Amino acid sequence: MTSILTKLFGLEDRKELPVSLRVHKTIGKRINRDNRIEDTDFVAFDTELTGLDFKKDSIISMGAVKMRGGKIFPTKTFYRLVSPESELNGESVVIHGITHSDLAGADNIRSVLTDFIEYIGDSTLIGHFVFIDLNFVNRYMKQLFGVKLRNPVIDTFNIHEWLYDNDSQFARHYHGMTIKKDLCSMAKKYGIHVKEAHNALFDAYLTAQLFQRFVRFLRDCGVHTLGELLMVGKS
Repeated sequence: MTSILTKLFGLEDRKELPVSLRVHKTIGKRINRDNRIEDTDFVAFDTELTGLDFKKDSIISMGAVKMRGGKIFPTKTFYRLVSPESELNGESVVIHGITHSDLAGADNIRSVLTDFIEYIGDSTLIGHFVFIDLNFVNRYMKQLFGVKLRNPVIDTFNIHEWLYDNDSQFARHYHGMTIKKDLCSMAKKYGIHVKEAHNALFDAYLTAQLFQRFVRFLRDCGVHTLGELLMVGKS
């Protein structure tokens, strides 16, 4: 039965939480920070948004790809369109190419987040400027389920900055720091093919490839475990 809390505030009653959310709430007990990076499960992910206003804009798609260490699994992906809770605007459509017709019949955010939580399991999440994605995802997580994402999260931008400051081999290999630090510019700088048209899944794959490039440099700098990686790249 729907509780008064659900009716008044849109929150899920604990007893009504999907299984994946109930399991998710205990993830802290299962994360082993002593795991070696090559033995750690990762999920690189990205969102597309109607805009960057945290209070007014909304998620319209989510994409993700699984990894173990620096190995990418191209067939183990997640991609969903989301019925928007705010209007699309011309500027954002130019970036992500998603139109009103594309979103006709798209799933609601509750359904998409429930499936996403099940997909990521106990994996460590990877994003680029991931605080933007997290702000939007956690807004809905709190609103719908009363809990934020509890997976460890690392940011490829933070890893890049740390490597440049701490590894002269890294800086020499790439002939200095890239000027532009957005995902596509950084990917191009490091020899990753970037399509003109892209979506959340493609950007998640770019992020995975960027992390893949950085892994061997991290190893050379003495970063071997998940705990050490979180100290370097935590968002």
